[in-house]
Amino acid sequence: MALFDRFKRKENSVSPTDADAEPDQAAAQSQDEEGGLLARFGQMLKKSRDLLKTDIRDLFKKEGELVDDEFLDKLFAKLVKTDMGAGPANVIRERVQQDNRGRIVQMDDVLLSVQDSLRQLMAQDAAPITFAASGPTVIMVVGVNGSGKTTSIAKLAYMFIAEGQRVVLGAGDTFRAAAVEQLTVWAHRIGAEIVTGKSGGDPASVAHRAVAQALETQADVCIIDTAGRLQTQVNLMQQLEKIRRVIGKLIPDAPHEVLLVLDATAGQNGISQAKGFSEAAGCTGIVLAKLDGTAKGGVVIPIRQQFQLPVKYIGLGEQADDLVLFDVDRFVKALFTDPESEGRGTTE
Repeated sequence: MALFDRFKRKENSVSPTDADAEPDQAAAQSQDEEGGLLARFGQMLKKSRDLLKTDIRDLFKKEGELVDDEFLDKLFAKLVKTDMGAGPANVIRERVQQDNRGRIVQMDDVLLSVQDSLRQLMAQDAAPITFAASGPTVIMVVGVNGSGKTTSIAKLAYMFIAEGQRVVLGAGDTFRAAAVEQLTVWAHRIGAEIVTGKSGGDPASVAHRAVAQALETQADVCIIDTAGRLQTQVNLMQQLEKIRRVIGKLIPDAPHEVLLVLDATAGQNGISQAKGFSEAAGCTGIVLAKLDGTAKGGVVIPIRQQFQLPVKYIGLGEQADDLVLFDVDRFVKALFTDPESEGRGTTE
């Protein structure tokens, strides 16, 4: 129950005088929070940052480097290694060429062009959960086995509960007993209600009962887990369509969100997953998990480009509160800046 205890301490830590804090105190607190988030992003993206900066640094001599076709081709190859794909890597190559063609430049000059290109390629507004105008907000969560789906559901539920909302979970991954058990343990720890079914039972039935319970108990949010599956399994993907229909019979506009949990370590296979799940389930956004375990976080870029799916949240670790709203500027900054040395005015 340690995680639940942590939640209670966090809930009770707000002082009655916080709302009356002076503007400069509020600004200082905001800066501290931003610095803390940047540090966490920086830790999460360390492997990607090390790969990207080390590889680009290898292109340079002490006296600088001439930006010519040979240099640009080498830069392109380094960028592709981050799993961003040839399309985005070529866009960045062309931007560096446009900004620096024929000049002798230092690494920092090129990094400025790379960062600006990444911000443009990934441009999106912050995309928190879109709540229903009335009644419970139903969120359907999809993804392949091992993507971090069950843990991401728990993190979402924890986030809503910390905001004072009542949450019902539907353990719809009935084909994997461990998934039901894991979600049940999480539900008990964070204080969420949960609806389960028989092992191997109909996932749509669990989804129906979970939404019905959310309506009956006037819950604020209902999160439906679904069986982890490969995006190439047609029958299982059709089952996702059935779950959507069943939910829609109880609440016509539901599900209000369909979140695809992607394992960042999946690399280019994540693009195939995004395509398959978007077609079958009508995904509205992405939760990116396990980004701290890979040097190839660039896969977010082609997914954004090809499917226009916003990255809504990123998991920063294994704890219940390790889920944050995705921010493009913070993400790109963390890809190139060592948060521990930023305050000293140096980069890694």
